[in-house]
Amino acid sequence: MSLFKARDWWSAALGEGEEFDQGCLCVGDVDNSGSGHDKLVVGSYMGMLRIFFPHVSKSSEAGVADAQLLEVQLQNAIIQVEVGKFVSCSELLHLAVLHPRKLSVYSVSGTAGNVEHGDQYQLKLVYEHNLKRTACNMTYGAFGGVTGHHSLCIQSMDGMLMFFEQDSYSFGRFLPGFLLPGPLVYNSRTDGFLTVSSARQLESYKYETLAVATEAESRQDPDQPVKTGGKRLTPDWTFVLGEQALDLSVPSFSHSSSSIFVLGERNLYCLRDNGQIRFMKKLEFSSSCFLPYASVTEGMTNLLLGNHTNMLLVYQDVTLKWAAQLPFVPVAVRIANFPELKGVVVSLSSDGHLLCSYMGTDPSFFSTPKVDAREADYEQVDAEMKKLQKFIRDATRTQDILPKPDAEEELTMKASVSSSVDSPSQALTQDIDGVPVPSVTIQVKVKACSVVSSCKLSVAVQPPLAVTQDQFALEPMGVGSSTVVKFSAFLNGRYPPADLTGDITVSYSSPTGVPRVLQSRFSLPLLLVCVPSSPAKTTKFKITVDTNQPPVDLNAIFPEFSEKSEDKDGNTLAFQFLSGAKVTVVASRTSQRYRIQSDSFEDMWLVVKELVQRFDGHFTELGVKDFKKSFSGPLPLQEYFLSVDHHFQLRLSAQQYQDLLSERAVQFRAIQRRLLTRFKDKTPAPLQNLDTLLDATYSQVMTLAEAAEENRALLEEAFVRLRSATHLLVLLLSLWHGLTPDQTAILEATLLPLLQDSPQLGWEESCDAAVSHLLRSCLSRSSKDQATSLAQMGGPLLSLPRDTARLKKHITLLCDRIGKGGRLTLASEANAPVPAQVQNLAAPGGVEPIAEGPGGGEELELQQEATKFIKKKQPSKKVKKDKDSKEKKEVSKEPSASTVTEEAGGAEEPVKEAKKEKKESSKEKKESKKESSKEAKEPKEPKEEAKKESKKESSSSKEKKESSKEKKDKDKEGKEAGKESGDKKVPRKSSVKVKEKKKEPEVEDG
Repeated sequence: MSLFKARDWWSAALGEGEEFDQGCLCVGDVDNSGSGHDKLVVGSYMGMLRIFFPHVSKSSEAGVADAQLLEVQLQNAIIQVEVGKFVSCSELLHLAVLHPRKLSVYSVSGTAGNVEHGDQYQLKLVYEHNLKRTACNMTYGAFGGVTGHHSLCIQSMDGMLMFFEQDSYSFGRFLPGFLLPGPLVYNSRTDGFLTVSSARQLESYKYETLAVATEAESRQDPDQPVKTGGKRLTPDWTFVLGEQALDLSVPSFSHSSSSIFVLGERNLYCLRDNGQIRFMKKLEFSSSCFLPYASVTEGMTNLLLGNHTNMLLVYQDVTLKWAAQLPFVPVAVRIANFPELKGVVVSLSSDGHLLCSYMGTDPSFFSTPKVDAREADYEQVDAEMKKLQKFIRDATRTQDILPKPDAEEELTMKASVSSSVDSPSQALTQDIDGVPVPSVTIQVKVKACSVVSSCKLSVAVQPPLAVTQDQFALEPMGVGSSTVVKFSAFLNGRYPPADLTGDITVSYSSPTGVPRVLQSRFSLPLLLVCVPSSPAKTTKFKITVDTNQPPVDLNAIFPEFSEKSEDKDGNTLAFQFLSGAKVTVVASRTSQRYRIQSDSFEDMWLVVKELVQRFDGHFTELGVKDFKKSFSGPLPLQEYFLSVDHHFQLRLSAQQYQDLLSERAVQFRAIQRRLLTRFKDKTPAPLQNLDTLLDATYSQVMTLAEAAEENRALLEEAFVRLRSATHLLVLLLSLWHGLTPDQTAILEATLLPLLQDSPQLGWEESCDAAVSHLLRSCLSRSSKDQATSLAQMGGPLLSLPRDTARLKKHITLLCDRIGKGGRLTLASEANAPVPAQVQNLAAPGGVEPIAEGPGGGEELELQQEATKFIKKKQPSKKVKKDKDSKEKKEVSKEPSASTVTEEAGGAEEPVKEAKKEKKESSKEKKESKKESSKEAKEPKEPKEEAKKESKKESSSSKEKKESSKEKKDKDKEGKEAGKESGDKKVPRKSSVKVKEKKKEPEVEDG
């Protein structure tokens, strides 16, 4: 509670749901009582006009009723109200009301009542003007120095100033350079009008200049030249504000102080009548309204300034004198005099809170009680300390990041899907290839257990499914209240979706203001995307599902499709998708097998999923606990890779279209620049067919844009089909090897890391990274490889690959390792021990990637590995001879290929390198033959860890003998180094190539 608070003297709440602005409040003796006391005139955008005469009453309700003199409902919205001498030959005050298309002047009169009900007030129309343009605001004054009555000036929304002298229209003028209307005020000292233009500058126009300027009616068509009957309208002076003005005010309470006040968004300006600035005050808040009033100090002006922090500030020029707290953000503020109190601050909020207040403070009568000085109970403090420490330990021990929900939810939601289709259908497309498109109604019931507000419900379904309405704004709900929302879902595309589930999200605010989110999921029926049909005998793709229970009647499993089915025995059932594909389910009469067949591999996913789910539900109802379903294989990987290749080719096409569009756009801008240079040249020059080239380039750009848009639609369809194929592959893998639900979830998250494609990140690179991670972690062949993957920090940035060969190999390897008993789990990664010899691999660049076949994407690392391999294996010629003889002996005694396989794991080169090797010198050819013949024998050796160790020991003894021979051949080696250092690497790579071709399965597993 603020000490400096505006003291509430009288207040009223005006209507419900009405809106008010700065022009809707006016203060004056509108009924001409002659007492000098003011009345409050308030008009709303809803057309309600109210007049109040506040006074203090014992009862607040009675005070509002007694203070309201008049309440009239007008037909149009009230933009602004003013009190002045608007009727000729009359010194009385009248009320001017501005509507969007009308100006009305009323007289307010009161009649003394003879009974206890009090005086009666009437509102009588004196005259009105129908406006040809929509009004924005108005001002009044003694235009032209005329005394005795006031004229009116109205600014329209299109920048026209319309002048009215009592009941007659004088003239109209258009403001130059007008875009949006700003505040308007009349300065009686200079007989001028002040406004703020869209150029964010204050402009002053004299009334005399406006009167002799060009008529507004003669400038309706901007293409026509200006008539010479008047002068061009120019401002008398301008002042650049640099920001939009909220309000203008020209106080006239003192002739000595000639000031113009401008309230900006962040600054307060005070100028003289000639446009020179007196002072400027930078504000630290967003202001809402202001009012200058007379100061007791000579030469100074006081200001009431309201802001959006519910504060009313009192300034004396630039010095803050007082600050008072208001219960709302004021949009208009005035000062009024009443019988009981003079100088009352009247403020109005945008929602109709009218407050009459005065400045003051609330004294505090609270006195602090004396505290008894008693000694602390150390045992009690110690017990409390232990209790708090226990709470801290319990809080740090729990692993829950989000707070646990309360026992009773504040909001509950239940979604129910209709069992029958809508009649008539709510689909946007009524039929696809002559087949009607059905729709299904979903009903969502939201029930509140406590008071909730700001409820918004949103619905999301998988493309190409669509709903009739996906956003709902719910009314605030009390305890026990409920709301029912209905919408329809239907197919809005020429291909089936990858998922028939939808998500419903409700966001709301709890009673304490905490935002909450509630989610629910619903499943759409299969009948929404397909219809019964006749079975197909010959198809391209077939899948067989085995069970351990006797065959069941398919008509009992799919009752909604059995009515129109031709097979009454229940052995065959066909589903015709609305997009054209047909899926047939055939049940074996003798065995326990079911075959699903179709010409489209992706379209089988929804039928297989629905069949498996309905089998589970059917046998659960029968009480069968040991029901099992399986898939005997083989996995349809080649069919799956067709979907992968199709999606990848469309991504490449999208990239090509993007590059071509960029090139054509650069060409188009270059031609435009040249043409512009030719047109600006004072001496005309031939265009040299630049215009023809511009038209051709433009047509190419439009053609490419249309092709890119068509490719984007095809890419969206291909991604949905790829998702369906991936879901089907995951389901078959889980049935093939009996994966648990957790393992199936890991596999699905690996093969479907994205729900939608984007130009920056696509499915191929994301899936390849996820599969590679599984191959290095839980599906790796040794704990060393797993620890190596854990020590690897980061990796290369994901980008569009050159082809899908690497991805296909990894997916094939993933299925192979799962088939060999690989265990999908994420817990082993966190608990995997890291051996001591792998600790140094944590450094950047210390981890070897998964070995790939020819054409892999890591040539730089492969070249570095090949260079290390070659440098290590190239001593002098004599040493080579000794090595050959010793290695031949070791081949016969201790065959081992693991060392060679590891060294050759990263040293593969493209086929082009092998073609270049044929052109080398004869000396290099001989050496390459020796190396290839020597190492071609080694991959045939079996893997044995113990023999590898013995080979390492023999190699260490060989190196000691080689060091003595190398000293003798140092001179000879120095001569050959210049010739052989760069050239010997190529033959070595060729030998590695031969070695890898024979050991390719080993490398791929690495």
